[in-house]
This record gives sequence, C-alpha cells and structure tokens, in this order.
Amino acid sequence: MTQNLKSWCKQVISNILAYEARWLLRKHRPKIVAVTGSVGKTSTKDAIYTILASAYRVRKSEKSYNSETGLPLTILGRKSAWLSPWGWTKVILAGASDLLFPTKYPEWLVLEVGADRPGDISKMMKWLKPDIGVLTRLPEVPVHIEFFPDREGVVKEKMALVHGVKKDGIVIYNFDDETLRERAQKLTVRTLSYGFSPEADIYASNIQTLYEEAGGRTRPAGISFKLNTNGQIIPIRIKEVVGDHQVYCVLAAIAVGVATELNIVSVAEEIQTALVTPPGRLKLILGIKGAMLLDDTYNSSPAALEAALMTLNKLEGAGRKVAVLGDMLELGEYTIEAHRQAGRLAAETLDYLVAVGLRAKFIVEGALEGGMKVEQIKSFHTALEAGKFLDSFIESGDLVLIKGSQGMRLERVVEEVMAEPLRAGELLCRQEPEWKAR
Repeated sequence: MTQNLKSWCKQVISNILAYEARWLLRKHRPKIVAVTGSVGKTSTKDAIYTILASAYRVRKSEKSYNSETGLPLTILGRKSAWLSPWGWTKVILAGASDLLFPTKYPEWLVLEVGADRPGDISKMMKWLKPDIGVLTRLPEVPVHIEFFPDREGVVKEKMALVHGVKKDGIVIYNFDDETLRERAQKLTVRTLSYGFSPEADIYASNIQTLYEEAGGRTRPAGISFKLNTNGQIIPIRIKEVVGDHQVYCVLAAIAVGVATELNIVSVAEEIQTALVTPPGRLKLILGIKGAMLLDDTYNSSPAALEAALMTLNKLEGAGRKVAVLGDMLELGEYTIEAHRQAGRLAAETLDYLVAVGLRAKFIVEGALEGGMKVEQIKSFHTALEAGKFLDSFIESGDLVLIKGSQGMRLERVVEEVMAEPLRAGELLCRQEPEWKAR
C-alpha cells in the first residue's frame, strides 16, 4: 500500500469516526471536559477522571487518544485497530450499532485534545462543544512546534479549544503561565485559575518531596502540598511521582471538582486514595541494585525536560545522579539550541549523562560547555544500547532519570534496569503488542 493510499484511508476512517462521534454526542448529550496545552495533558486528564468518577459515570481518553482519530474513538468507547482493515470495519460497525440501539452512556467525558498541525483543534471544535475547557501550560518552546510557523501559531491553535467552550461553560487555566493569564483576561466565559501563586483561585503551597526508608537507604516516595481554596487549607499527598510540576495536574483536577460543585474535602480525599498517575510521567520505579528510576519516558520537550532535571537536582540521596536523555523531536528550528540548553542544565545537575540519538549530540555539546568532563558522558545510538550499558553501570543508591521523545523508545532502557521487569506491562508506557513489535 502506497503512502498516499495509507493517508487517504486514514482520513476516510477519521471522517467516519468523527461523524459517528458527533451523532452519538447528540444522542446522549454528556457533559464534556476537554484538556489541552503543550505539557501535562494526560496526567491532568487522568486526575480529572479520578475526581469525577467518584460521583458520576465517566469515560476518559485512553492513554493519549487526543487526535482527530483518537478523540472520536474515546467518544465511541472503542480502541484503535492499528493497521487492521477488518479491525477498523468492526470499530465503525460498532459505532453505527450504538447510534441505532439503546446504550448506557457516560454522564461525563474527559477528553484530551492535541494539536500536531495548524487547524487540528479548530477542526474538532466545529463539532465538539465542551462544558469545561482546561488549559495546562504553553511554554516558550512547545512540543510539536515543527509544523507551526511560530510559537504564536501553537498558542492560537490551543486557544481554539477555549473558543469552543459553551457560553455557559467554564475555562480552567494555569495562572502561573503568563500567556494563559493574559489571554484569560479577554475571555467572556467564566474562568477559574489554579497555580502556585496566592493570586490564583486555587493554589498550592508548601510543596515537599516525601521520602521512605528501604534497604538502609532513604529514597523518594511521592509529593505533598497544602491545597488553598476559598479560605480552606487541606493537606494533599500523592504517591509514586515526584516533581513540583506534577502538582499542577492535581490542582487542575481539583478545579474541575470545584467547578462541578463537588465537596472539596471529598475531592481531596479521592485524589489521594484513587489517583493512579500514568506510566512514563516521572514515575518512581525501583531499579536493580537498589537504584531508584525516575521514568519520564512517555515524551520529551524543552520545558518538560527542564522540569525533570530540576526535580532530580532537588532530590536527596546518597548515590549518584544519572540521566539517560534522548532526542527531543518535532522542535523544528529550535532543535539545536534546545538540546544544547538541555545539556547545559544537565551539567548543573548530573554526575553522569547518557545521551541517546542523533540530536542528543547537541545535549553532549551543551553539557561540555557547562563544565561536564568527557569521562562523565556516554553516547549511544539506540535505547537498547543505552540500556545494556546502564545495566552494568548502575549502582546502589543511584537516582536515574530516563527521558526522551516517544520515537526514542526509552522505556526499553527502563525495562532493562527495573527491579521487576515482569511488571513492565503494568508500569511502563508503550507495552501494547503493536508497540512492542516496532
């Protein structure tokens, strides 16, 4: 099958799914929360689902189903058929059946909305009308900027979601993001803000890393903070993840709880007891030889990598601080400088750097410029090579950050050095047979 034919087939399938999804929404009229931004969408979506699911029948986007195909699949409650023509036929027929016959449909949909190219969100907003729009963050160098003319093009596309929100709906936004704060002031719909600033409607204070004793060593175990809203202060503890930026995802979800008039104390309890953060988003995983892995392998961008390195820098531990950093893809003209800047930041943080991929050579250049020595750096072409090296290099007490863009497949590094590789399917991203075969 030629590439043009594949693209045509994909577009035809997307159009049919969108048509079915549109009519299914008209049939059942669920409430909709739509989440977009350049970082933190999936973690925010999962946190929102956790809160709403405590009171309603809710469906969320599976994994990162946020494209013109993934979004309709979520609305239809179906999974991707990948490259199977018969599989897609069954998905389409099932969607038609749901339209024709009575079905029990969710009261709320929590949808992740992404944009790889100009027009992606604008096109979806022609038929998707969210009750709540959530904006996470729009950093200076957004991910997927390669196919946009500039940053403003990305911002405009993300803001298209806001303009699709119903007139009586609400927009929830990150107050600490200057761009979003400025744009929110011009909106005519109701808004609710969250952040670390006391000026936000809902804000976090006293953010701390939680530690636990294991094997005679102290290791990170989660994060805690104080939630401040409407004069109330509630302590929150989240296990198995680290990083101040993770708090934003929880705050956005709590804001949705406030917007839907759920009891704030119950919301706080639910987020602590029921939230399961998604794989590959700075998850804490026990490594071999008593090392602790910071698995951030789902994707990478300049802002997300900076946050991950800053998190590693703040963590306490008796061992070495090591990072396996892969290429950041789809950065266009920002590619070289973004990787060099990552290297300079790595030099301030790490004892050892393991670079993976062609573009990662610029991370190495930046690290050397930042003062790292040649003997502190190793470079590899593939994740498998890096994993084999790390297997022999890692030591007890090491804190090891592993991060790269999706195409770098750095979850393979984690699988090589995790203490319980038989749990890879449960703990790591991209463990479906289709991904494993690539």
